[in-house]
Amino acid sequence: MIFDLDGVLVHSMPLHIQAWERYLETFGKSCRDIERVMHGKRNSELVRELFGPDLAADVVFEHGAAKERLFRQMLLETDLSICRVPGLTEFLERHKQVPKAIGSNAEPANIDFVVDQLGLRSYFQVIVNGQQVERPKPFPDVYLKAAEQLGFDPRDCIVFEDSPTGVEAARAARMRVVGVETTPTEFQGVDLTVRNFLDPNLDEWIGRQKICSSVSAGNDSVIPSGDSPRKKA
Repeated sequence: MIFDLDGVLVHSMPLHIQAWERYLETFGKSCRDIERVMHGKRNSELVRELFGPDLAADVVFEHGAAKERLFRQMLLETDLSICRVPGLTEFLERHKQVPKAIGSNAEPANIDFVVDQLGLRSYFQVIVNGQQVERPKPFPDVYLKAAEQLGFDPRDCIVFEDSPTGVEAARAARMRVVGVETTPTEFQGVDLTVRNFLDPNLDEWIGRQKICSSVSAGNDSVIPSGDSPRKKA
């Protein structure tokens, strides 16, 4: 299982929106539909969209870093437990034996902060961020790297995503996708849509999944999901 961070593990979109609004105000700027504009984008893309496409790389980086410092300060002032996506910890505990990763475009410092504040680190064997790959989402690189580090064939991975950009990345990686609708979203190409991890359809769907490990060239075996997970040979 591979999880996005924002909107999947933690419902942080409202804080990200407020942080961008506050940050833009310091420059006398505003953005009417900031939620739509920012959804699924990496900071470098968003900064150029908000401040201009011709900014030097170091200026783009500093804008993004400054906004994320503000965001983390706001997190410190917030009871982060109320932002945890409902049912998350119980779901992770029920499927504790399944190898898990985080695959996110978020800043590394943000990922570490959220994971540690929510006490989730022990559930994840691998964490991959967008700075560790050449191409962020919607390209599949983040998810492919996570699968590689977990040691599993991408086809045997289930991705949990909240944005169309992330869904596109997971599909490009040939993974199964669960759309987590913490923010109203029109998902296309997902295998299942849930509002959160309390949805009774989620465990039922997972119980029907099969593992397709490459045993020999051109041949796939199908293993009931209740059996022990098997890594790619």
